[in-house]
Amino acid sequence: MRSLTAEEYVEAFKSFLDHSTEHQCMDEFNKKEMPNIMAGLGNGKSTINVLGVGSGTGEQDLKMIRILQAAHPGVFIDNEIIEPNPQHVAAYKELVNQAPDLQNVSFIWHQLTSLEYEQQVKEKGAHKKFDFIHMIQMLYRVEDIPSTIKFFHSCLDHHGKLLIIILSDSSGWASLWKKYRHCLPSTDSGHYITSSGITDILKRLGVEYRIYEFPSGWDITECFIEGDPVGIHMMDFLTGTKNFLGTAPPGLRRQLQEALCQPECSSKKDGRIIFSNNLSMIVVES
Repeated sequence: MRSLTAEEYVEAFKSFLDHSTEHQCMDEFNKKEMPNIMAGLGNGKSTINVLGVGSGTGEQDLKMIRILQAAHPGVFIDNEIIEPNPQHVAAYKELVNQAPDLQNVSFIWHQLTSLEYEQQVKEKGAHKKFDFIHMIQMLYRVEDIPSTIKFFHSCLDHHGKLLIIILSDSSGWASLWKKYRHCLPSTDSGHYITSSGITDILKRLGVEYRIYEFPSGWDITECFIEGDPVGIHMMDFLTGTKNFLGTAPPGLRRQLQEALCQPECSSKKDGRIIFSNNLSMIVVES
């Protein structure tokens, strides 16, 4: 067994997105809460500075930028993006090229990890401040979560806000990681962190935050169908391991499949197995 490469991760992640309501869940948050959050940004400035950390292919970024445009008509938006994966950066740029409604938005991409960006900023000694910073579903893959949050929080301007989207304590992932961690292979390289792990860090930093919970599901039925190509990719995403179903010892594979069916991880709906993918949206004040 071995960990996924960057390219394999992109493919596995796509199978997760295709079969989950992750983006619909974020859309719900965008619709219900984001306009209010965005309205309070910028403090009357003619330019609003935005930073996306681990922005991936940019779909969520552009949705938020459009909400910001609607909340602040005519204001210029300076959008910077930190994203280490070259395939993701290319896809994001393509998305921007095809968009007709981003005239008052500038884009700068930094093809770096969040740590590389942090080191670069500290070396330069110049600290650009941002009105809005978002870290969507990316803290699992940074080396030091507390210092990453502390650094990006220090990049906020007065009245700025930091949005962290992370898996909820009520998600199946939380149960899987707490109760069934022994079923996951050592090749899984990410951190097992959910919302309470983040709010503990924020309390220690002494910063104000609000937390919003939104339900989301992931249809993992194919993970139980022998040889199903979709199931293979989804299981790779779940374990961070290349061809887990084909290379894991049968005992481990069986244990994990049994864990995934537990009521604290998933539910049955119309004969399908829906893994709980609930999200926490945490809005941190500067």
